[in-house]
Amino acid sequence: PMSPAAGVLNYGQGLFEGMKAYKTKDQRTVLFRPEINAQRIIEGCKRLCIPPIPEKLFLEAITSVTKANLDYIPPYQEEPTARGALYLRPLVWGTGAVLGVKPAPSYTFLVFACPVGPYFKGGMQPIKLKITKDYHRAAIGGTGSIKAIGNYAVGMYPATIAKKEGLNEILYLDSQNNLYLEEVGSANFFCRKGNTLITPELDGCILSGVTRRSVIQLSQERLQLKVEERKVKLQEALEADEAFCTGTAVVISPIGSIHFENKDYLINEGKIGATSQKLYQTLLAIQHGVEPDSCNWLYPIK
Repeated sequence: PMSPAAGVLNYGQGLFEGMKAYKTKDQRTVLFRPEINAQRIIEGCKRLCIPPIPEKLFLEAITSVTKANLDYIPPYQEEPTARGALYLRPLVWGTGAVLGVKPAPSYTFLVFACPVGPYFKGGMQPIKLKITKDYHRAAIGGTGSIKAIGNYAVGMYPATIAKKEGLNEILYLDSQNNLYLEEVGSANFFCRKGNTLITPELDGCILSGVTRRSVIQLSQERLQLKVEERKVKLQEALEADEAFCTGTAVVISPIGSIHFENKDYLINEGKIGATSQKLYQTLLAIQHGVEPDSCNWLYPIK
C-alpha cells in the first residue's frame, strides 16, 4: 500500500538505476561496474533531496537480489548476439505522504530483477534517428545528469512521433540554442570523424553513462582513437564517418541515418561502422569473460 499523497506520486521524487548480471564463459556470475551506479544514485539523491543510499548498502542490495535470482540469469552462449542477462533495477522513492512541494518524510529503497534476452535479435542493425527542434530532454540546471524518473516521461511523446514516421528515436539538441547535440532518448551519443571519436561533454544535461565511460576508455586504450568530450554541433553528426549510441540495454547501437528538417542523412552509407562493431564485440567479450578483464570492471557475485 502507498498513500496517494506519496511524494513520488505527486512530485516525482524518485530515482532509478539500471545494470545487468551476466554468466561468464567459465560459469561465474558478475556485474559490470556497479560501483559507478552506486555513486551516480548518491549524486541523484542529493539533487532530489533524498537521503543518499550508502554505497555499501547499494552493493549489498544488488548482490543479494542477484543471488536470489541466479536461476533466472540466462546461460552463457558462444554467439554474442544470443547472450542474455539478468537486468537489475534499483529504485528509491519518496513514499511518505506529503502535501506541498517539499521532500517526503520517508523513503523506500528497493531492487527488482528481470531476465532479458539479447537486444539485437538476429544481430546488430543500424537505427534511424530524428532530430527535432520542437522538444528537449533536459535544460541547464535541471536533472538531465541524473536518472530522475521524470526525465523519461518527457521523451515518450517525441519518441512516439518518431516511430510513427518509421524512425527509432529522437536525437535531442540543447534547449538553449538548438545547435548542439545531447542524447539519444535514454542513450549517450558518439560520432567518429577520421581517428577522432567525439561525444557531448557532461554539461549537467547529459547522463554520465557507465557504457559511455567504458567506451571512452576502450577507444583510447584499445583502438588508439583520440577522444574529445565537448560540445558537438549538429552538422558534425550529419557529416560523421560513423555514429552510434551507448547504454546498458543496447550496449552499442550503430546509427545508420539521421532525419532532420525533412531530409535523411546517411551515416557510413547506412551500414554498421568498424568502430561500433569492434566496441560492441569487445564490451560483450569483457562482460561475459571471453577475454581478460584487464580494466577490473567485473564485480563478482560470490
